[in-house]
Amino acid sequence: MDKWAELRTAYQVAKLGTVSAAAEVLGLHRATVNRHIDVLEAEIGARIFIRHARGYALTELGEDVLRVAQKTEQLIDDLAGRARGKETQIEGEIKITILAPFSGWLMDPILRFRQQNPHCRVLVDASDDLARLEYGEAHIALRAGPKPDHPDYVVSRYKNVSFNLYAHENYVTRHGLPRSADDLEGHTFVVPEAPEGRLPFGSWIKNHVHSDMIALTSRAVGVNSDAISAGVGLGFISDHEAQARGGFQRVLPPNRKWSVALWLVTHVDLHRTEKVQAMLRCIRTVPG
Repeated sequence: MDKWAELRTAYQVAKLGTVSAAAEVLGLHRATVNRHIDVLEAEIGARIFIRHARGYALTELGEDVLRVAQKTEQLIDDLAGRARGKETQIEGEIKITILAPFSGWLMDPILRFRQQNPHCRVLVDASDDLARLEYGEAHIALRAGPKPDHPDYVVSRYKNVSFNLYAHENYVTRHGLPRSADDLEGHTFVVPEAPEGRLPFGSWIKNHVHSDMIALTSRAVGVNSDAISAGVGLGFISDHEAQARGGFQRVLPPNRKWSVALWLVTHVDLHRTEKVQAMLRCIRTVPG
């Protein structure tokens, strides 16, 4: 297909939601934008937009077209930046996905990236949903667990994150500290609301923490961490977070099973772009 101008026009309509907004950004007449969409849909042989009173909405096929156009625009922008020379600043937006319990690892790298590239906005999606990098849903993913094996992904090991059961001094002052895993009677816990298999310490919680011992549970990692810090109960947090927050005492001996590997993942098409490489350098060089 040789309809690159039409594809770019459709991308702007999808991104901005209306023909008039796209026409203004592209410097085209509204009739030209409409014609580009008609030509592109004729070339594809199916609708990519649903027209409604408030503007244009993408069809399922249109979503796929948008992903292709978005990735193409990123590659062209990167090529243009390289052609202009090293003095060109990185602009726009870079999106990173990560599971919420590990988001703290990214803050120092993001700070360093922003200091070097103040015109590039960072979007962090901290959720359980795995972004499909092949569809352009993120530039970089920080994945936990087994090494991703998608054939189009560039994967490198970042670090291991270890967890343990901790008590904050606010809790210890009122309830003391268990002597071992067999000395939990009378103690309360803060536990995450997540599938057992998703957490390296999930089976330990299942085997040792009964329902009447749970003081608080939440899907929100920040809520659980704040509750453990306030002394609501004992809870699992990473050794890194315990050290950073301060005031925590480790309850149990270190356990190799309570660690998880973190992987830096990019898509092969965008891996070498200046934006992605700049962020990867920041993530890899900031100690954590």
